[in-house]
Amino acid sequence: MQDDILNSNDEYQYGFKDSYQPVYSTGKGLNEKIVREISAHKNEPKWMLDLRLKAFKIYQKLPMPKFGPDLSKLDLSSINYFQRATDQVARDWEDVPDSMKQTFEKLGVPEAERKYLAGAEAQYESEAVYASLKQEYAKLGIIFCDTDTALQKYPELIKEYFGKLIGPENNKFAALNTAVWSGGVFLYVPKGVHCKIPIQSFFRINNGSTGQFERTILVVEAGASVNYVEGCTAPNYSEDSLHAAIVEVFVKKDAFARYTTIQNWSDNVYSLETKRASADENATMEWVDGNLGSKVTMKYPSVDLNGPHATGMMLSIAFASNHIYQDTGCIMRHNAPFTSSNVISKSICKNGGVCNYRGKIRMRPNSEGSKSHIECDTIIMDDDSKSDTIPTNIIQNGDTTLEHEAKVSKISEDDLYYLMSRGLTETEATKMIIMGFIEPFSKQLPMEYAVELNRLIDYQMEDSVG
Repeated sequence: MQDDILNSNDEYQYGFKDSYQPVYSTGKGLNEKIVREISAHKNEPKWMLDLRLKAFKIYQKLPMPKFGPDLSKLDLSSINYFQRATDQVARDWEDVPDSMKQTFEKLGVPEAERKYLAGAEAQYESEAVYASLKQEYAKLGIIFCDTDTALQKYPELIKEYFGKLIGPENNKFAALNTAVWSGGVFLYVPKGVHCKIPIQSFFRINNGSTGQFERTILVVEAGASVNYVEGCTAPNYSEDSLHAAIVEVFVKKDAFARYTTIQNWSDNVYSLETKRASADENATMEWVDGNLGSKVTMKYPSVDLNGPHATGMMLSIAFASNHIYQDTGCIMRHNAPFTSSNVISKSICKNGGVCNYRGKIRMRPNSEGSKSHIECDTIIMDDDSKSDTIPTNIIQNGDTTLEHEAKVSKISEDDLYYLMSRGLTETEATKMIIMGFIEPFSKQLPMEYAVELNRLIDYQMEDSVG
């Protein structure tokens, strides 16, 4: 979240649970002693402990968000804020504990790594349990590891970038993350280096009443490029869990970064995230964001377009059913001349689901020649579901262009009739229309991920007709 922005359970595909016991847990609840305990267990430098303690005090003072979904049923006192699943991060897949290995094998992580990834990381509960970067990319000087390891091995880099885009004062959950963060990804791409195939991380919440607070930092130096992909799942539990991540992405001059997220949380997870990127001169930052699950999602990735001719892109899809609440969108800040942003938001809701687009475009006084285009399209599949578009546009320079389009519709009866006249059933025709609707999103994914997304959408569409 940002500070300045106004299936059926029984069939959930990733709902299996593991019977492992964490090697260490702080137990439920949070106080200053636990914050100190987390830092001590990680053997962190004093400056990080000081930052955690400062953030915890801010967290205690900040109110819950005053907009969007109702968070009153989220019991922060019942959350396990830190659970260590294993004693070390494995660099070889065979060294991962068997129960966790089986989990990630079910999710396809090792297969994905072997076939089409430059590197992969798997996080289980609070910390990474596996991280690997293929040798040819390591030789180029790319750094890819969990953020805890990066703090130990590259402390000066972490100190340079940690919290520089998202401080603890940003919002209550940003403060909470800064106080109790654990795991996440540190990815550094040196000047002029191009990582041509994706790097992936996978985040798994296994136990109920669990908090996951990963801290991810991507630094893409001048003229470099990277495509980073992450996926998230959790089992079904009656107890709510909390996912409150922070992502900071630094895209330097003439560089390119694409950050893709496919989240398929179970419907007992609150996903409350803060993501922000900076793009320097002639840089391009792309967010590709898919949200297909969770009880409540609040997520508004942003781009600060800080250099002339910088470009920001946001392509998102949200799917809500069974009273799931998706409150998603983005923020584009045009802080330099001749910058451009493009926002395409697709959402589908059925069976009482809610999908809202909440966004902000700000054209600063020095943003002359800048352009922004926003498209928000929603399909509402029944009378119990709803969707709103909630834009905020602030224009402080008359020499700029902003276009905003929003459309809410139901499945076209004419389209259904045409497809059914060609021999399709009503269910098959409905699925075909939905797949065409999400094509602008899915075609931006690597082929294997597009296939998986289409399969997840197809699963979500079961029993949509009748």
